[in-house]
This record gives sequence, structure tokens and C-alpha cells, in this order.
Amino acid sequence: MAAQKPKNSSTPDPAAKRRPVCSFRRETLAARAARGELIANRLAVAYPQAVCSLDFKSPFQLVVATILSAQCTDKRVNMVTGHLFERWPTPAAMAASNNGEIEAVIHSTGFFRAKAKNIRGCCTALVEQHAGKVPQTLAELILLPGVGRKTANVVLGCAFGRAEGVVVDTHVGRIARRLGLTRHLDAVRAEQDLIRAIPKPEWIALSHRLIAHGRTLCQSRQPRCDACVLVDICPRLGVQLPAQKKN
Repeated sequence: MAAQKPKNSSTPDPAAKRRPVCSFRRETLAARAARGELIANRLAVAYPQAVCSLDFKSPFQLVVATILSAQCTDKRVNMVTGHLFERWPTPAAMAASNNGEIEAVIHSTGFFRAKAKNIRGCCTALVEQHAGKVPQTLAELILLPGVGRKTANVVLGCAFGRAEGVVVDTHVGRIARRLGLTRHLDAVRAEQDLIRAIPKPEWIALSHRLIAHGRTLCQSRQPRCDACVLVDICPRLGVQLPAQKKN
């Protein structure tokens, strides 16, 4: 999913950056939903062009690319999938291959043996159970080998424009916790909190924008809170501010 520099037009006024940050620990669900909508709106202004950065031309290609993206960068996946789909352009062709052949092509994405097994298993299921077509419901997608909620939500949102959940990857989970929208490390539980806090029309785009935000400003070790459009509505949970750092 593509990183994108945030626009400055939605940056809060400097005075807001100097205000003490509230803990939000006693925030009601209604107040959190109102803040969630404000967060989504500000990110929409800051990252209007944020989209999925995996290259794909069909739902089938996106399923495979997303399986490959586990513990791997989208850039690396895109370097591999061109050759992969040129050699096996359909679920039927990929199901008819063998694990070793796929492993040789996807080796650089890491965990290549497990990924090759899941990809072939997924393609076999698509051929035998769905006439070679990618299903368009979360319930059906998560039954495919190698497809969990994250992959299913990516496919539904990016290939079909269907919002049945929120994609929670490393960036999304980290930022959601810092924002106080969830306290859970578990992606499924974090997703449920985001579903309650964010308006449904924003579910698909929110993940792309949080990922862009995580890559540009809200990074893991040294978040740039001084340049963040959310600084005045973020409790910055788990963030060690410069004044707090030990010498």
C-alpha cells in the first residue's frame, strides 16, 4: 500500500501541539466514535491518494499477492508476481504446478515453503469449489488455504469495493493503539474495535491512509508527532516523548 506525504492543509494549529495530551482512558464509546470519524476525515485530507500498493490485475492476482506479502514488503512482492503470473496466469494453471516450482519463484519473499503450499492449496480450492473465481464474501474467503481476515479484507476492499471489515496490519495496529482506538495486540480484536470507532464508508480507505501515515510520520521508533495532523486528538499511548527520554 503506497506511502504518501501528508498534505499540510489539515495540520492542527501550533498551539494545539503544545497542549497536554489527554489520556482518553474514560472516553465513552460515543465520544470515541466521534473522534474516530474526525481521525478518518483528517487522514482523508492528508492522504487523498493512498491506495493498495500491491500490483494486481484481477482478484485472483490480489489473493496470491496478499498471501505473499506476509512478513514481506509490497515492493518485493511486486518484483516477484510479474514472473509468477506470467508463468501461471490462472488458478487452474497454478494448482496444476508443484510446490517446488512455485518456491523457486517466490523464494525471496520469505517463508516460501509455507507460502507455496498455501498458494497451491488456495488455487486448488478456487478451481474445485468456486469454478476458478474468487468468492466475494468474507465467510467464503477465509475458508481458502492461506487466507485469513486480513487477506480477505484486502481482497474484498481493493478488488471488489466491499467493506466487511478493516485491514489490520503492523502499521494499522500500532497507530490504532497509539490513538487509543484499541488496546489489543491481536489483529482480530483490534479490527472489531476499529469497526466500532470508524464509520463504515471509511473502512477500506482508512487502512491505506493509516499505512501511509505509519510509513511517513507515525513510525515505530521515532514518530514525528510535531508534524502529525492528529496530534491534538491523539493520546500517544506507548509513545515516549522527547522530554521523557533518559540521558
